[in-house]
Parts: sequence; structure tokens; C-alpha cells
Amino acid sequence: MSGKLSIVATPIGSLDDITIRAIRTMREAHVILAEDTRRTRILTSHHGVETRLRAYHAHSGDSIRAGILRELVDGAHFALVTDAGTPLVSDPGYELVDEARELGITIEHLPGASAVLTALCVAGLRCDDFRFVGFLPRGGARRRAVLDALASSETTTVLFESPNRVRDTLDDLRSRLAPERRIAVCRELTKRHEEVIRGTVADVLARLPEEILGEISVVVEGAERGEDEPTLTEDDVERRIDDMLARGIAPKVIAKSLADALGVPTRELYRRVVERTSARAT
Repeated sequence: MSGKLSIVATPIGSLDDITIRAIRTMREAHVILAEDTRRTRILTSHHGVETRLRAYHAHSGDSIRAGILRELVDGAHFALVTDAGTPLVSDPGYELVDEARELGITIEHLPGASAVLTALCVAGLRCDDFRFVGFLPRGGARRRAVLDALASSETTTVLFESPNRVRDTLDDLRSRLAPERRIAVCRELTKRHEEVIRGTVADVLARLPEEILGEISVVVEGAERGEDEPTLTEDDVERRIDDMLARGIAPKVIAKSLADALGVPTRELYRRVVERTSARAT
């Protein structure tokens, strides 16, 4: 008789944001598969759950997953959790679920906390239509493509970002979004020091603290529906170039990002950036 895999949502902050059913399931399971056993142990100890913990995360190899699947086939009951929120959202749990389904294992999901939905609710931006893109690519053509698509989208977008990269991401958004587009940077949601900074990208960057800690979700308002993005004037372009030069961004990077946003050749923008650099130096 095959076993069961329970996908259990856990709190994103406050340890009390968990369902009664989730606690009962974690107690009944033979093993809890945790992204970080140290973090999950804080949760299980808080709720008096004594079930054994086993690490399962992005770096767990195929052999570990195969071993879990064999145990499931033999009748084991596993509860799959992530460090915070709903498993399979920006983590590798889908591979285990995919293969377990192929083997006929019973799969159940216990809904609960979600950083995506929490950020949407507290951001106060339009959320009747939204998409989630997870963590952005760190660089290169893929990152530029995702950011360009985000800038032109009429759909509100939620993304995750790390504290040490969030400022760079906001800089990239400022060079692409229409000036009036709003965003919300949501930090430490449901925790004691929860903070939501909302406004235009320029406003948010100005209010962002020097030291940023905690889990971060960024909500980007969709472009105005049914209308084209406002056309930038020559003065707007020069202001954007001057602003990015002042922040030490390389001319080639400025040219590429603005060329993508404006739909003009990179070579033309690079020439203008070099001219602005010379003008600023005189």
C-alpha cells in the first residue's frame, strides 16, 4: 500500500499563522521534510510537534529524492514544508511531487500562509489580475528580458528579492518604468518589524534604509490599461542618463537599459551617454 505526501504551508513570520490541520498533519507524519531543519524545529517546538525532521532542499540530489520515493511507495507518510510559506513556490519541491504522482502516491495540499498573497494584500495596488515571477535572473539577457516584460505588462507583478540585491533591482526598474508607476517593497511580512514602503520607484529608493534585512517581496503596479506608456521627452531621457551616471552606472549598461526601454538602437543611446558624460565633466 503506497503512502502519502502532504504539502504543508507554514508561517511566513508569526509562528501562530498556521492551521490546526497543518499541526495535526505534521504530528501524524512519519517524517517532516524541511528546507532547513533548524528553522522548522523552531516551528515544531513552538507547537509541540515531535515528528522527526529530515533535510530536503534545492541541493538534495537525485539519490535522496529517489530514497524518499521508495519510502513513499512502501507506505510512509511525509509532510513537505519550506522555511516559510507554501512549498513549491520558488523551491524545488515540484520535482518530488511530479515523480510521486507518476508513482500513484497520494498527494494532498494543506493551504496556508503565502508571501505572494500577503504582499498583494498589504501593497494596496490593483490585484484583480496579477502574476508571480519569483526571483529575477541575476544578470544578462534573461534578466533584461524579464524586466522589459514587467515594464510593459498591464498586470500587477510580484517578485521576491534578497536584501543585498533589492536596491539594484529597484534601480533597474526605475530605468524602465513610467515615472508615475507605483511599487511596494514589503519586508518582514507578519513579523514584529513588518514594513511596507510604497510609492514611485524614485520615492521608494529615497526612503529605503541603508541596511536592509529580512525577506523581501516587491509588488509592481501594472501599466495603465488600454493606454500606451507616456512618451519620454528629450529632457526626460537626459535626466535618466544623468541620474544613472550619478549613481556610478557604467555608460554601456545605461545605454543598453535605456535602449531596451525606449526601443532605440543601443549605439545611439551609448553616443548620447558619452556626450552627457563629457558635458558633466566640463
